[in-house]
Amino acid sequence: MVLNRKRVECTLRVGDEILPQVEEFKYLGVLFTSKGRLEREINRRVVPALTYGHELWVVTERTRSRVQAAEMSFLRRVAGLSLRDRVRSLVIREDLGVDPLLLRVERSQMRWLGHLVRMPPGHLPGEVFRACPTGRRPRGRPRTRWRDYVSRLAWERLGIPREELD
Repeated sequence: MVLNRKRVECTLRVGDEILPQVEEFKYLGVLFTSKGRLEREINRRVVPALTYGHELWVVTERTRSRVQAAEMSFLRRVAGLSLRDRVRSLVIREDLGVDPLLLRVERSQMRWLGHLVRMPPGHLPGEVFRACPTGRRPRGRPRTRWRDYVSRLAWERLGIPREELD
């Protein structure tokens, strides 16, 4: 592997053996690419840690803002920028070729919702999803339930009415 921005052909000989040139390789658990970029390594390590259990998140405005702030902090650091450079988040995403993390979260939530809707009777996750709890909710504004959140998300993103999810 040759670290260079342009594609360069190079032969490396160790003893009598010529080693093949590769675009990427893993050394001590770190993925190295020929262009010297770390996006794939970051996606491989940081994104799973940041989004653990995200299929069951109820994404409120506060959660949305905190996830976006953490994600942009990581991306700015990778791009070698700071807030003082005043570069828009959209430009940083385009330069790094990264989709918004919350978009990935919403796709995964829709995928999990699809599994739940198709799940046959008798499977616990499907039963819990279809359950209608009894009793009174506490006073004050009710917290958004996961079911209500994904129903709204399915309607906004896919145009699927809530009745079809029941």
